[in-house]
Amino acid sequence: MVTIPMGHAVECLFMMRHAASSAPTPIALERDPAAALAQVRAQWGGHGPLWVFAYASLLWRPEFEVAQQKLARVQGWHRALQMWSRVNRGTPAQPGLVFALLPGGSCWGMVQQVPPTQANEVLDRLWFREMPTGVYEPRWLRCHTEQGWVKALAFTLPPSSPQNTGRLAPEQYQRIFSDPVGGRYGTTLDYAQQTYERLLELGIHDQALADLLHWAP
Repeated sequence: MVTIPMGHAVECLFMMRHAASSAPTPIALERDPAAALAQVRAQWGGHGPLWVFAYASLLWRPEFEVAQQKLARVQGWHRALQMWSRVNRGTPAQPGLVFALLPGGSCWGMVQQVPPTQANEVLDRLWFREMPTGVYEPRWLRCHTEQGWVKALAFTLPPSSPQNTGRLAPEQYQRIFSDPVGGRYGTTLDYAQQTYERLLELGIHDQALADLLHWAP
């Protein structure tokens, strides 16, 4: 008998689930990711620093060299675990949840500066990670830091998007948090917990997220 290590077993389960579920339920694109990337590149212009506003997994897994980072607050947007994920944290048959910036309120996070020589490569990597189905709406937001404000790229979600879950019932959160497989980057529960823990390390308390995690098994 061959014993598969737990990490590999979970990965195999995800791949089998994804293969079985994605064929009959194709993932519809809300916007063309390539066109959105081209627009962001044109807006940035390739001159000056490239800043990214990190408010969830980019806080603890940026996957790129960060030249410098600062605590920052954006006004008019708030962090919410209210977006269906059918690739990164779930599958078409069993969606998970990911964070998005939704209109209203304010949000604390970090602005991360990308080294200029790596900016184009980092944008490609961000698009592969954050925009596989074109759900997010990339925006340039004014982010306030102790040293002044910077314009940073952020991934937002229109309230009208069909991927906006709204407030779910407690039993739905319990079911999603109990999924042991998730998507290509793991489970919703691990994602939410790591984000919450990193926020606390930065001195940021997100009460809405703390309340949701009460439904974790």
